[in-house]
Amino acid sequence: MTRSDEERVIIIPCSGIGKAFGSVGREAAYVVTEELRPGCTQTVCLSLLTLGDEEARRQVRKHPTITIDGCPTACARVNVEQAGAAPAAAFRVFDVFRQHKELRVRSVSDIGKAGEEMARILAEDIAAKVDELQKERR
Repeated sequence: MTRSDEERVIIIPCSGIGKAFGSVGREAAYVVTEELRPGCTQTVCLSLLTLGDEEARRQVRKHPTITIDGCPTACARVNVEQAGAAPAAAFRVFDVFRQHKELRVRSVSDIGKAGEEMARILAEDIAAKVDELQKERR
């Protein structure tokens, strides 16, 4: 399902440098944008937003934006807000972990099968939110 640029939902995962849950969040964003909802979602680089890139800022102000954070610092959510937008939804990897404590992420560089499963669970929740946002816009 391909949507016009006007109907896109932006997904912004945290950078999560050095954080295993950040790696899970990025993987979830890729699952949503490349597999579950490829025609109607896209990512915007968090570092561009952090650096004040005007195009990145314009994108999050123009489109509904979903943030994914891997730690309590919530850099993705905070930077979207600092860009002048309110996230349409804010997800935290830790919330998925709390519901699925059996899923242990291996490491930052290799999240392992459990980390991939955690990313998939999160991605499915995000995809459902994308669907909800698009229904609201019709």
